[in-house]
Amino acid sequence: MILDRFNLKGKTALVTGSSRGLGAGIAMALAEAGANLAIHGSRTPPEATQQMLSKIGANQFAVVGDVSDASVCSLLIEQVVEHFGTIDILVNNAGIIRRVPAVDHSEEDWKAVIDTNLTSVFRLTKLAGKHMLAQGSGKVINIASVLTFQGGVFVPSYAAAKGGVGQLTKAFANEWAAKGINVNAIAPGYMATDNTEALRTNPERSRQIMERIPAGRWGCPDDMAGAAVFLASSASDYVHGHVLVVDGGWLSR
Repeated sequence: MILDRFNLKGKTALVTGSSRGLGAGIAMALAEAGANLAIHGSRTPPEATQQMLSKIGANQFAVVGDVSDASVCSLLIEQVVEHFGTIDILVNNAGIIRRVPAVDHSEEDWKAVIDTNLTSVFRLTKLAGKHMLAQGSGKVINIASVLTFQGGVFVPSYAAAKGGVGQLTKAFANEWAAKGINVNAIAPGYMATDNTEALRTNPERSRQIMERIPAGRWGCPDDMAGAAVFLASSASDYVHGHVLVVDGGWLSR
């Protein structure tokens, strides 16, 4: 049965940046599909997500650390494998944004965003991939952006990082597709999360964005659920190196 192919029972997933927003929504969706969840907070345990997962009886484990640090990336994968015995699904969701005009964009902001949004994706995918290659299966889902395709305004480091995420997704897929590992990405559009608060509270920018979205609304974490479960499940076994856009039609306008 086709619906059985979306079942994640017995699979273990790590979702970085899952204390709130899109990461929390993706973690919930994977848990509802049956996966064991390792959830992640950058500074403190993701308590709100833990509580939501507890309500549905999910098997969960919390990890903490700044993914811009190479040693933390290594530790996170080690902790997940030690706790669950395996890692089957990796969702590289953790990210930050620095909204500053390009001429004023500091080296510090550039480095912080690239390290968190792009370099961590490379490190975590490589580290988790070693386990996936050994077991001959695995799913990696990177969180890209519509700015993987566009340049945005006042976010040069973010656009560069998300563009890199798209290319990194394809690069890993090219190497691992024949080895039982799927590497894909989801590119969300304008979502109502902390990252877009400055846009949503700016009446002019919010109006401009809304006018361009054919769906007529900002996205929300629940809008990512179907795409995440699909790419994490065996239903997507022949999907490799794809960037799946979830944007309410933004890019088609």
